Amino acid sequence: VSGARFVFLKGALARMERALASFMLDIHTAPATEKLGGYTEVNPPLLVRDTGMYGTTQLPKFEADLFQTANIGFDELLEKIVAVLPERDNNSIVDFVKKKHLDENLRRRLQDLYLQNAMRDQNRLFLIPTAEVPLTNLAREQIIDEDKLPQRYTAATPCFRSEAGSAGRDTRGMIRQHQFTKVELVSITTPETALAEHERMTGAAQTILEKLGLPYRTVLLCTGDMGFASQKTYDIEVWLPGQNAYREISSCSVCGDFQARRMDARYRAKSDGKPRFVHTLNGSGLAVGRTLVAILENYQQPDGSIRIPDALQPYMGGQTTITK
Repeated sequence: VSGARFVFLKGALARMERALASFMLDIHTAPATEKLGGYTEVNPPLLVRDTGMYGTTQLPKFEADLFQTANIGFDELLEKIVAVLPERDNNSIVDFVKKKHLDENLRRRLQDLYLQNAMRDQNRLFLIPTAEVPLTNLAREQIIDEDKLPQRYTAATPCFRSEAGSAGRDTRGMIRQHQFTKVELVSITTPETALAEHERMTGAAQTILEKLGLPYRTVLLCTGDMGFASQKTYDIEVWLPGQNAYREISSCSVCGDFQARRMDARYRAKSDGKPRFVHTLNGSGLAVGRTLVAILENYQQPDGSIRIPDALQPYMGGQTTITK
């Protein structure tokens, strides 16, 4: 149907994936306390413009990892041109033009093809690799009053990645997919509160794993492993017995004003009323597919059945186990 790195989930597993996303959103959107909740749920677009991708630093560096709406490539354009050319002994396009074998209707048709291609290139859209892109761009070209910060957003969306640099890695199973569901967390805040907000966001992601009873560890990344825009990043890794390894299930980053400068996202300081750049943060809370895999591996029983974590059972209609 779709090729490699896509999966079908059916029955109880499809329901569990939906249950996990709902469970995570309920935790994150609960009334705010010192350490949890307070995120506003958003249902964002899954297709965004170049400017949105540039603002959150996916472009230009990671264009090869993105899916985009189809543009007419040069080879495809040539095929379309040849298809409308009259048959000649010499089918060279250059020769046809030189010999003026193209009648006026054909010239207009070729011109239309070029114009269509140019317009498609200007209006191309990208499938989001993460909901960070539309959520962070909510602050784009705005000046927000300081007393309205932090602004916290969350969304459960499909995410799309070409995994251009992942040939031969995780080719089996559900760990690395072209399409996967993820619950994203985004915070827009001031420079003074950004680091504390980063710890809070990381704690929110950790809480999901703790409530599900999944073993994990948190890693502070070195500079060489961090993303292009990140000032500081924690990776949360869940234990997968089947691989005898910890695998990343969340990455929480504080980006300073890097993204804000690209998006012209500012706030008006209470102290002097002058606009300053906000600081942005993003994190997974969590990757739903990998959480599902972690439950399957950590909760499998000797008879092959899967015990559903207690916290998830209300979202599964009270079901306690998944059998073969």
